[in-house]
Amino acid sequence: MCPDDCGKSCAGRCGGCSGCAAVLELTQGEIDILELLGQFPFLPVARKADAEQPVFLESQDHSPEEYSRILQCLEKKNLISIDYTAPLKGCSYQAYQGFPIHGSIALTQRGQTVIELLQIQGFTS
Repeated sequence: MCPDDCGKSCAGRCGGCSGCAAVLELTQGEIDILELLGQFPFLPVARKADAEQPVFLESQDHSPEEYSRILQCLEKKNLISIDYTAPLKGCSYQAYQGFPIHGSIALTQRGQTVIELLQIQGFTS
């Protein structure tokens, strides 16, 4: 279970989700995605029909496997929502043609608050 006792299982992937704690720890990859969502309110995402792992191909800063873990951690921290029932209208999804399920990523209210805090106060490492 989550070390912050939020009832979710982080399985060691997030280093503790900090989803319910007073302190929120973010990796550089998580910050990168949040900043990208601060610029673009929605981003495309996809997945295979037989897998739950999100696929994000909009940036090459991290491997697809790393982006999958980053997105899962951000979702567990309640900073983003991933919706596979709402693909982006007008998005070609050409890079995602090997993935039959298309969806979108958006900030949650909590994610928006974190973005605003990062922009105003910065962060400490």
